[in-house]
Amino acid sequence: MRTRRIIGNYGENLACEYLKNNNYLILDRNFYFHHREIDIIAKDLYANEITFVEVKTRSNSKFGSPVDSVDNNKIRHLLSACRYYLYKNHLLNSFVRIDVIEVFINGKDYEINHIKQVI
Repeated sequence: MRTRRIIGNYGENLACEYLKNNNYLILDRNFYFHHREIDIIAKDLYANEITFVEVKTRSNSKFGSPVDSVDNNKIRHLLSACRYYLYKNHLLNSFVRIDVIEVFINGKDYEINHIKQVI
């Protein structure tokens, strides 16, 4: 369990760096609402959209593609947390989208796959 958390945190840090380098402003990380979490909340400065990012990090492909783990239940939880974040921060009239960033780690090498607007 601890190893999974370390790998997950590492993947989130890599995803944040990737976003910063691609014209995003990080607004929040690990936002919790009723046992639901949004990994990264960023503003896409190019598209002027609030972007909720689910980060999935894998060090092997035993369990399939990382994006495959974003099932209907996870989507429902994400939507609930996103709505609350928008309400709480007075952003209800903002353009928004939900993205998934897959981080594949192989030793010290990594690869990032950014999938925009998964919902």
